[in-house]
Amino acid sequence: MQSLRVTTLAAACALALGGCMVGPDYHRPTVETPGAYDYAGAEAIETEAIDWWKQLGDPVLDELIGRSLAQNKDYLTAAARVDEFYGRYMSTRSGLFPQLGGEFGAGRSRTAATRLTPAFESTQIQADLRASWEIDLFGRLRRLTESARADLMASEYARQATRIALAASVASGYILLRDLDQRLVIARSTLESRKGASDLFHERFKGGVVSEVQVSQADSEYASAQASVASFELQVKQQENAVALLLGENPGPIPRGKTIDQIAAPAIPAGLPSALLDRRPDIRLAEEQLVSANAQIGAARAQYFPTISLTGLFGSASDALSNLWEGPAEIWSYAGVASMPIFTAGGIAGSVKSAEARQQEALYQYQAAIQNAFADVDNSLTGVQRTKEQLAATDAQVRALAQYAKLSRDLYEGGYVSYLEVLDAERNLFNAQLSQAALQDAYLAQIVNVYKAFGYGWPAGEPEPDGHTAPPIAAELGQTH
Repeated sequence: MQSLRVTTLAAACALALGGCMVGPDYHRPTVETPGAYDYAGAEAIETEAIDWWKQLGDPVLDELIGRSLAQNKDYLTAAARVDEFYGRYMSTRSGLFPQLGGEFGAGRSRTAATRLTPAFESTQIQADLRASWEIDLFGRLRRLTESARADLMASEYARQATRIALAASVASGYILLRDLDQRLVIARSTLESRKGASDLFHERFKGGVVSEVQVSQADSEYASAQASVASFELQVKQQENAVALLLGENPGPIPRGKTIDQIAAPAIPAGLPSALLDRRPDIRLAEEQLVSANAQIGAARAQYFPTISLTGLFGSASDALSNLWEGPAEIWSYAGVASMPIFTAGGIAGSVKSAEARQQEALYQYQAAIQNAFADVDNSLTGVQRTKEQLAATDAQVRALAQYAKLSRDLYEGGYVSYLEVLDAERNLFNAQLSQAALQDAYLAQIVNVYKAFGYGWPAGEPEPDGHTAPPIAAELGQTH
């Protein structure tokens, strides 16, 4: 009963002093944010779409991204790391609570006979319940728990950042693959056209209609088209393998859906720069690292103060199992221990200084993450605008060059221009068509970068696991900062 009173008194003291935690409490740093982005097109819309890639309108791409989120090794590694930090958090938090343990032992011994005493045999049976508790008067354990919790949240934000980057990489990789497919189609069509021209000029040369110079020109253009086809076939194969690796699969063929000019361009999302602080998981990750480093200062400073621990034992000991639970067999003990440093030759001061320096490092990294995010958004929005302008100009150029190539061939057949004029027109048209396909890819990729830069691709606010191994930390830990 006396042991119970002491334990109860200690618990009451701990609760009364529960708010006494040394070290600074965390407050989000003030950050200067732009009032608006330099470019926000009239087509910008408000959206909270998590699976933004579905706006591209290609079910094959949707299926590929789903496979990557289920199989990509980097993403699975990030999910496993969340489990690791969840275990660390649970282990650290356990120090706030009493630790209980049990012990049961039995033994039998015999002493040898002497001239004065006969041989003696005895049996000893003992069952104990042990308890220990470190009273966290100055918040050392609570600060360590706060730091572990922030580390856990940072690992979850790292997983979400990986999810965003992976989805964007698969989308960009697939779009590039369809672009290369389109360029290969253009190259093969040009090869077929130039083969026909080469065959025709060989026939005309045999009839004495054209010179050997014109035949050589036609053969040269045909060989150039052959080289282009081989080059694009290689690039298509390499891009297929790159996408397969993003899917977490061995290199192999990738299914196709819509062509590059059939893929829909998603709308540009609208938003304010200040929203990035909560939208982008990499910024949230950097902030949680700052929270963790801030809490470590308190844990380091708490080493200056006493550590108070309570221990207790309650059990029974008897020479027979039948007597183990009788009153005379009862044993118990309790003790309280307080310890504090007296002289550490600067050891604690060094720990505090190191923790404060890490907090400053985390602060600068948090500020840099925000600035990088603003730059990412500005670059991607500007990229969309400028690439769209380039694409419109190239579309007009392709139409003009197609007309030029047709007219030049008609003029050549009429004997008004040399074949060099035809070759020049067709060569320019071929290059412009390749540029057009490349710019279609670039424009869609820039829009993908916009969604990535805005931090779309995961639920805004508290992270919510999406079916992988990550624990339900949002419900477990409550609201974040």
